[in-house]
Amino acid sequence: MDLKILVLRSLLLFVFVLQVLAGRDFYKILQVSKDATTKQIKSAYRKLAKQMHPDKNPDDPTATEKFQELALAYEVLADKNKRSKYDKFGEEGLKDEMSGGGSHDPFSSFFGDFFSFNFNGEQQQGHRDVIKGDSFVIPLEVTLEEIYSGNFVEIVRNKPVTKPTSGTRQCNCRNEMKTTQVGPGRIQMTQQRVCDECPNVKFVNEEKVLEMEIEPGMEEGVEYPFVGEGEPDIDGEPGDIRFQIKILKHPIFERNVLDLYTNVTISLTDALLGFSMNITHLDGKQVHIERKQVTWPGARIKKKGEGLPSNENYNLRGNLIITFDVDFPRGELTTEEKEGIKKILKQKSKQKVYNGLQGF
Repeated sequence: MDLKILVLRSLLLFVFVLQVLAGRDFYKILQVSKDATTKQIKSAYRKLAKQMHPDKNPDDPTATEKFQELALAYEVLADKNKRSKYDKFGEEGLKDEMSGGGSHDPFSSFFGDFFSFNFNGEQQQGHRDVIKGDSFVIPLEVTLEEIYSGNFVEIVRNKPVTKPTSGTRQCNCRNEMKTTQVGPGRIQMTQQRVCDECPNVKFVNEEKVLEMEIEPGMEEGVEYPFVGEGEPDIDGEPGDIRFQIKILKHPIFERNVLDLYTNVTISLTDALLGFSMNITHLDGKQVHIERKQVTWPGARIKKKGEGLPSNENYNLRGNLIITFDVDFPRGELTTEEKEGIKKILKQKSKQKVYNGLQGF
Protein backbone atom coordinates (compact mmCIF):
# COMPACT_ATOMS: atom_id res chain seq x y z
CA MET A 1 0.00 0.00 0.00
CA ASP A 2 1.24 3.47 -0.86
CA LEU A 3 2.76 5.20 2.19
CA LYS A 4 0.87 8.46 1.52
CA ILE A 5 -2.48 6.63 1.47
CA LEU A 6 -1.59 4.84 4.70
CA VAL A 7 -0.67 8.12 6.42
CA LEU A 8 -3.86 9.77 5.17
CA ARG A 9 -6.03 6.92 6.46
CA SER A 10 -4.30 7.03 9.82
CA LEU A 11 -4.85 10.76 10.02
CA LEU A 12 -8.56 10.42 9.18
CA LEU A 13 -8.93 7.70 11.80
CA PHE A 14 -7.24 9.94 14.39
CA VAL A 15 -9.59 12.83 13.58
CA PHE A 16 -12.59 10.50 13.85
CA VAL A 17 -11.44 9.25 17.26
CA LEU A 18 -10.99 12.85 18.43
CA GLN A 19 -14.50 13.73 17.30
CA VAL A 20 -15.96 10.74 19.14
CA LEU A 21 -14.10 11.67 22.31
CA ALA A 22 -15.04 15.32 21.99
CA GLY A 23 -18.73 14.42 21.75
CA ARG A 24 -21.36 16.97 20.82
CA ASP A 25 -20.61 20.58 19.96
CA PHE A 26 -22.49 22.44 22.69
CA TYR A 27 -21.57 25.82 21.21
CA LYS A 28 -23.16 24.81 17.92
CA ILE A 29 -26.25 23.48 19.71
CA LEU A 30 -26.71 26.85 21.48
CA GLN A 31 -25.76 28.75 18.30
CA VAL A 32 -23.08 30.83 20.05
CA SER A 33 -19.39 31.36 19.40
CA LYS A 34 -16.71 29.76 21.59
CA ASP A 35 -15.86 33.15 23.13
CA ALA A 36 -19.51 33.93 23.98
CA THR A 37 -20.11 35.57 27.35
CA THR A 38 -22.30 33.99 30.02
CA LYS A 39 -24.96 36.62 29.28
CA GLN A 40 -24.97 35.68 25.59
CA ILE A 41 -25.22 31.98 26.46
CA LYS A 42 -28.16 32.60 28.79
CA SER A 43 -29.93 34.73 26.21
CA ALA A 44 -29.39 32.18 23.45
CA TYR A 45 -30.64 29.35 25.66
CA ARG A 46 -33.83 31.12 26.65
CA LYS A 47 -34.61 32.07 23.06
CA LEU A 48 -34.01 28.54 21.74
CA ALA A 49 -35.77 26.86 24.67
CA LYS A 50 -38.97 28.76 23.93
CA GLN A 51 -38.78 27.69 20.27
CA MET A 52 -37.77 24.07 20.85
CA HIS A 53 -39.79 23.05 23.91
CA PRO A 54 -41.84 19.90 23.21
CA ASP A 55 -45.04 21.71 24.24
CA LYS A 56 -44.61 23.96 21.20
CA ASN A 57 -43.60 21.14 18.84
CA PRO A 58 -46.14 18.36 19.45
CA ASP A 59 -45.75 17.02 15.88
CA ASP A 60 -41.98 16.56 16.12
CA PRO A 61 -41.13 13.10 17.54
CA THR A 62 -37.55 14.23 18.25
CA ALA A 63 -38.58 17.41 20.09
CA THR A 64 -37.95 15.99 23.58
CA GLU A 65 -34.53 14.69 22.62
CA LYS A 66 -33.55 18.02 21.04
CA PHE A 67 -34.75 19.95 24.06
CA GLN A 68 -32.82 17.71 26.46
CA GLU A 69 -29.70 18.18 24.36
CA LEU A 70 -30.20 21.94 24.44
CA ALA A 71 -30.66 21.86 28.22
CA LEU A 72 -27.49 19.81 28.61
CA ALA A 73 -25.51 22.24 26.44
CA TYR A 74 -26.68 25.12 28.59
CA GLU A 75 -25.98 23.25 31.82
CA VAL A 76 -22.33 22.84 30.75
CA LEU A 77 -21.60 26.21 29.13
CA ALA A 78 -23.34 28.31 31.80
CA ASP A 79 -21.20 26.72 34.51
CA LYS A 80 -17.68 28.15 34.64
CA ASN A 81 -15.98 24.95 35.83
CA LYS A 82 -17.86 22.60 33.52
CA ARG A 83 -17.24 24.89 30.56
CA SER A 84 -13.52 24.94 31.29
CA LYS A 85 -13.37 21.14 31.39
CA TYR A 86 -15.46 20.87 28.23
CA ASP A 87 -13.18 23.29 26.37
CA LYS A 88 -10.14 21.21 27.35
CA PHE A 89 -11.42 17.63 27.13
CA GLY A 90 -14.75 17.76 25.36
CA GLU A 91 -17.87 15.96 26.55
CA GLU A 92 -15.81 12.94 27.59
CA GLY A 93 -14.17 15.01 30.34
CA LEU A 94 -17.56 15.67 32.00
CA LYS A 95 -18.77 12.08 32.34
CA ASP A 96 -18.59 12.00 36.12
CA GLU A 97 -20.60 15.16 36.77
CA MET A 98 -23.08 15.50 33.93
CA SER A 99 -26.75 14.98 34.67
CA GLY A 100 -27.29 13.30 31.29
CA GLY A 101 -29.73 15.91 30.08
CA GLY A 102 -32.80 13.83 30.80
CA SER A 103 -33.75 14.55 34.40
CA HIS A 104 -32.60 18.13 34.76
CA ASP A 105 -34.17 21.14 33.10
CA PRO A 106 -32.07 24.22 33.89
CA PHE A 107 -34.80 26.37 32.33
CA SER A 108 -36.88 25.82 35.46
CA SER A 109 -34.20 26.71 37.99
CA PHE A 110 -32.80 29.60 36.00
CA PHE A 111 -35.92 31.37 34.71
CA GLY A 112 -38.63 29.91 36.91
CA ASP A 113 -40.80 26.97 36.01
CA PHE A 114 -41.84 28.65 32.78
CA PHE A 115 -43.13 25.56 31.05
CA SER A 116 -45.38 24.38 33.86
CA PHE A 117 -47.43 27.25 32.45
CA ASN A 118 -48.76 27.40 28.94
CA PHE A 119 -47.92 30.29 26.63
CA ASN A 120 -50.91 32.31 27.73
CA GLY A 121 -49.52 32.37 31.25
CA GLU A 122 -52.04 29.83 32.58
CA GLN A 123 -50.91 26.84 34.58
CA GLN A 124 -51.24 23.53 32.77
CA GLN A 125 -53.60 20.93 34.15
CA GLY A 126 -52.88 17.35 35.12
CA HIS A 127 -51.11 17.98 38.44
CA ARG A 128 -52.45 16.37 41.59
CA ASP A 129 -54.36 18.52 44.06
CA VAL A 130 -52.13 19.47 46.96
CA ILE A 131 -52.24 22.01 49.74
CA LYS A 132 -50.26 25.06 48.68
CA GLY A 133 -49.10 28.23 50.37
CA ASP A 134 -50.11 31.67 49.15
CA SER A 135 -49.15 32.75 45.63
CA PHE A 136 -48.79 36.37 44.65
CA VAL A 137 -47.92 38.72 41.79
CA ILE A 138 -45.10 41.27 42.16
CA PRO A 139 -44.76 44.21 39.73
CA LEU A 140 -41.27 44.34 38.22
CA GLU A 141 -40.39 47.83 37.00
CA VAL A 142 -38.15 47.91 33.93
CA THR A 143 -36.88 50.77 31.80
CA LEU A 144 -37.55 51.31 28.12
CA GLU A 145 -33.79 50.95 27.62
CA GLU A 146 -34.04 47.39 28.97
CA ILE A 147 -36.99 46.64 26.69
CA TYR A 148 -34.93 47.92 23.72
CA SER A 149 -31.64 46.11 24.42
CA GLY A 150 -32.59 43.38 26.90
CA ASN A 151 -31.08 42.78 30.32
CA PHE A 152 -30.61 40.21 33.07
CA VAL A 153 -31.89 41.11 36.52
CA GLU A 154 -31.35 39.40 39.85
CA ILE A 155 -34.02 39.53 42.54
CA VAL A 156 -33.08 38.55 46.08
CA ARG A 157 -35.92 36.66 47.74
CA ASN A 158 -35.89 36.30 51.55
CA LYS A 159 -37.92 33.12 51.71
CA PRO A 160 -39.09 31.10 54.74
CA VAL A 161 -38.31 27.40 54.32
CA THR A 162 -39.10 24.41 56.55
CA LYS A 163 -36.29 22.78 58.54
CA PRO A 164 -36.43 19.71 60.82
CA THR A 165 -36.59 20.44 64.55
CA SER A 166 -37.14 18.46 67.72
CA GLY A 167 -40.45 16.87 68.72
CA THR A 168 -43.46 15.80 66.69
CA ARG A 169 -46.58 17.49 65.39
CA GLN A 170 -50.00 16.57 64.07
CA CYS A 171 -50.15 16.77 60.27
CA ASN A 172 -52.04 15.44 57.26
CA CYS A 173 -55.27 15.87 59.20
CA ARG A 174 -58.40 14.51 57.53
CA ASN A 175 -62.01 13.56 58.26
CA GLU A 176 -62.81 9.85 58.44
CA MET A 177 -66.13 8.01 58.91
CA LYS A 178 -66.50 6.02 62.16
CA THR A 179 -69.20 3.33 62.41
CA THR A 180 -70.59 2.40 65.89
CA GLN A 181 -73.24 -0.25 66.68
CA VAL A 182 -75.74 1.33 69.10
CA GLY A 183 -78.21 -1.54 69.30
CA PRO A 184 -79.58 -4.62 67.58
CA GLY A 185 -79.70 -3.83 63.87
CA ARG A 186 -78.79 -0.19 64.51
CA ILE A 187 -75.54 1.53 63.64
CA GLN A 188 -74.42 5.13 63.89
CA MET A 189 -72.01 6.77 61.43
CA THR A 190 -70.09 9.86 62.51
CA GLN A 191 -67.16 11.85 61.18
CA GLN A 192 -64.06 12.34 63.25
CA ARG A 193 -60.86 14.23 62.62
CA VAL A 194 -57.76 12.03 62.34
CA CYS A 195 -54.22 13.40 62.34
CA ASP A 196 -50.88 11.65 61.83
CA GLU A 197 -47.87 12.13 64.04
CA CYS A 198 -45.06 13.65 61.96
CA PRO A 199 -41.55 14.90 62.66
CA ASN A 200 -41.66 18.52 63.77
CA VAL A 201 -40.49 21.34 61.48
CA LYS A 202 -39.83 25.04 61.83
CA PHE A 203 -39.60 27.96 59.41
CA VAL A 204 -36.17 29.48 58.75
CA ASN A 205 -35.56 32.47 56.48
CA GLU A 206 -33.14 31.86 53.62
CA GLU A 207 -31.93 34.15 50.85
CA LYS A 208 -32.38 32.98 47.29
CA VAL A 209 -31.45 34.82 44.11
CA LEU A 210 -34.03 34.59 41.32
CA GLU A 211 -32.58 35.47 37.95
CA MET A 212 -34.64 36.42 34.94
CA GLU A 213 -34.10 37.92 31.52
CA ILE A 214 -35.77 41.08 30.32
CA GLU A 215 -36.14 40.17 26.67
CA PRO A 216 -35.98 42.81 23.92
CA GLY A 217 -39.45 43.82 22.80
CA MET A 218 -41.32 42.45 25.83
CA GLU A 219 -44.87 43.66 26.30
CA GLU A 220 -46.32 45.39 29.35
CA GLY A 221 -47.99 42.93 31.70
CA VAL A 222 -46.06 39.82 30.70
CA GLU A 223 -45.59 37.53 33.71
CA TYR A 224 -42.65 35.36 34.72
CA PRO A 225 -43.79 32.49 36.99
CA PHE A 226 -41.46 31.00 39.60
CA VAL A 227 -43.16 27.86 40.84
CA GLY A 228 -42.56 27.03 44.49
CA GLU A 229 -41.06 30.42 45.37
CA GLY A 230 -44.17 31.79 47.10
CA GLU A 231 -45.23 31.43 50.71
CA PRO A 232 -44.69 27.99 52.27
CA ASP A 233 -47.32 25.76 53.84
CA ILE A 234 -46.25 23.57 56.73
CA ASP A 235 -48.41 20.67 55.53
CA GLY A 236 -48.08 21.17 51.78
CA GLU A 237 -46.11 22.84 49.04
CA PRO A 238 -45.08 26.49 48.77
CA GLY A 239 -47.08 28.79 46.54
CA ASP A 240 -45.80 30.54 43.44
CA ILE A 241 -44.50 33.99 42.54
CA ARG A 242 -45.25 35.78 39.31
CA PHE A 243 -43.22 38.84 38.36
CA GLN A 244 -45.29 41.12 36.14
CA ILE A 245 -43.47 43.45 33.75
CA LYS A 246 -44.26 47.14 34.29
CA ILE A 247 -42.52 49.48 31.85
CA LEU A 248 -41.54 52.82 33.35
CA LYS A 249 -42.40 56.07 31.58
CA HIS A 250 -39.52 57.46 29.53
CA PRO A 251 -38.75 61.20 29.34
CA ILE A 252 -38.03 61.13 25.59
CA PHE A 253 -39.65 58.13 23.93
CA GLU A 254 -43.17 56.70 24.00
CA ARG A 255 -43.89 53.12 22.96
CA ASN A 256 -46.75 51.99 20.72
CA VAL A 257 -46.41 48.24 20.06
CA LEU A 258 -43.02 48.16 18.25
CA ASP A 259 -42.92 51.82 17.20
CA LEU A 260 -41.24 54.55 19.23
CA TYR A 261 -42.51 58.14 19.22
CA THR A 262 -40.70 61.31 20.20
CA ASN A 263 -41.10 65.07 19.73
CA VAL A 264 -38.48 67.58 18.64
CA THR A 265 -38.86 71.35 18.97
CA ILE A 266 -36.98 73.43 16.38
CA SER A 267 -36.64 77.16 15.82
CA LEU A 268 -38.53 79.02 13.11
CA THR A 269 -35.20 79.51 11.34
CA ASP A 270 -34.63 75.74 11.32
CA ALA A 271 -38.19 75.17 10.17
CA LEU A 272 -37.78 77.49 7.16
CA LEU A 273 -34.16 76.91 6.18
CA GLY A 274 -33.61 73.29 7.12
CA PHE A 275 -31.41 71.76 9.80
CA SER A 276 -29.28 68.78 10.82
CA MET A 277 -29.26 67.10 14.22
CA ASN A 278 -28.76 63.82 16.13
CA ILE A 279 -31.10 62.06 18.54
CA THR A 280 -29.54 59.82 21.19
CA HIS A 281 -31.30 56.47 21.00
CA LEU A 282 -32.11 54.09 23.87
CA ASP A 283 -28.84 52.20 23.42
CA GLY A 284 -26.75 55.38 23.17
CA LYS A 285 -26.27 55.39 19.41
CA GLN A 286 -26.89 58.56 17.43
CA VAL A 287 -29.80 58.70 14.97
CA HIS A 288 -29.07 61.37 12.36
CA ILE A 289 -31.82 63.66 11.05
CA GLU A 290 -31.40 66.11 8.19
CA ARG A 291 -34.10 68.35 6.70
CA LYS A 292 -33.55 70.58 3.70
CA GLN A 293 -37.17 71.44 3.03
CA VAL A 294 -39.57 73.53 5.13
CA THR A 295 -40.76 71.81 8.32
CA TRP A 296 -44.21 72.82 9.57
CA PRO A 297 -45.64 72.35 13.08
CA GLY A 298 -46.86 68.76 13.44
CA ALA A 299 -44.72 67.47 10.55
CA ARG A 300 -43.56 63.87 11.03
CA ILE A 301 -40.67 61.85 9.70
CA LYS A 302 -40.19 58.09 10.02
CA LYS A 303 -36.85 56.41 10.65
CA LYS A 304 -37.43 52.85 9.50
CA GLY A 305 -36.12 50.04 11.68
CA GLU A 306 -35.23 52.31 14.59
CA GLY A 307 -38.09 51.15 16.80
CA LEU A 308 -38.25 48.22 19.20
CA PRO A 309 -37.37 44.66 18.17
CA SER A 310 -40.13 42.07 18.06
CA ASN A 311 -40.04 39.66 20.98
CA GLU A 312 -40.94 36.83 18.60
CA ASN A 313 -38.52 37.76 15.81
CA TYR A 314 -35.50 39.90 16.64
CA ASN A 315 -34.96 40.59 12.91
CA LEU A 316 -38.26 42.49 12.86
CA ARG A 317 -38.18 46.05 14.20
CA GLY A 318 -40.62 48.91 14.46
CA ASN A 319 -40.00 52.50 13.40
CA LEU A 320 -39.02 55.70 15.14
CA ILE A 321 -41.65 58.40 14.51
CA ILE A 322 -40.49 61.98 15.10
CA THR A 323 -43.01 64.82 15.36
CA PHE A 324 -41.76 68.39 15.04
CA ASP A 325 -42.89 71.44 16.96
CA VAL A 326 -41.83 74.93 15.90
CA ASP A 327 -40.79 77.51 18.47
CA PHE A 328 -42.05 80.81 17.05
CA PRO A 329 -40.25 83.97 18.13
CA ARG A 330 -41.95 86.19 20.68
CA GLY A 331 -42.17 89.94 20.41
CA GLU A 332 -43.14 92.49 17.79
CA LEU A 333 -41.81 92.76 14.24
CA THR A 334 -41.11 96.11 12.66
CA THR A 335 -42.99 97.20 9.55
CA GLU A 336 -39.85 96.68 7.47
CA GLU A 337 -39.41 93.13 8.84
CA LYS A 338 -43.03 92.28 8.07
CA GLU A 339 -42.70 93.52 4.50
CA GLY A 340 -39.46 91.61 4.07
CA ILE A 341 -41.09 88.35 5.22
CA LYS A 342 -44.00 88.88 2.82
CA LYS A 343 -41.61 89.30 -0.09
CA ILE A 344 -39.68 86.15 0.85
CA LEU A 345 -42.70 83.90 1.48
CA LYS A 346 -44.83 85.25 -1.37
CA GLN A 347 -47.97 84.09 0.42
CA LYS A 348 -51.31 85.83 0.60
CA SER A 349 -53.19 86.08 3.87
CA LYS A 350 -55.20 82.88 4.45
CA GLN A 351 -57.62 81.82 7.17
CA LYS A 352 -59.74 78.67 7.08
CA VAL A 353 -62.16 77.41 9.72
CA TYR A 354 -62.91 73.67 9.70
CA ASN A 355 -63.58 70.61 11.86
CA GLY A 356 -60.06 69.29 12.47
CA LEU A 357 -61.33 66.06 14.03
CA GLN A 358 -62.80 65.06 10.64
CA GLY A 359 -59.53 65.72 8.85
CA PHE A 360 -60.79 68.43 6.50
